[in-house]
Amino acid sequence: MTDKSSDAFRTISEVSAALDIPPHVLRFWETKFTSLRPLKRSGSRRYYRPDDVALLTRIRDLLYKDGFTIKGAQRFLKSKEALASTVTVADAVTGIEASDFAAIQAILDSARKRLASVKSQLQP
Repeated sequence: MTDKSSDAFRTISEVSAALDIPPHVLRFWETKFTSLRPLKRSGSRRYYRPDDVALLTRIRDLLYKDGFTIKGAQRFLKSKEALASTVTVADAVTGIEASDFAAIQAILDSARKRLASVKSQLQP
């Protein structure tokens, strides 16, 4: 992006250039993803907060890299929001977000399978 602070608001042209997405696509995404609400000032000029830019980056990756449809990306983001809003005691104590638990579980399941495979190879 530009030489702005990481906390600075960005215009649609700055975000468009940084994400390599045309401005009309960013405006279209605003209609499809309700959690994306840039600040609008005089003349409907949009100013994107750092959180908005992060969300746009996630949407771009879901649609263009991961192959999601718009409806699929909407569902995925809603499920992530629901999962992230569920706070357990373990989250509060350890600082781990709920969305990280799924990734940790997948890693542990993979390790368990590899250990079981090694164990079966070592047994006579």
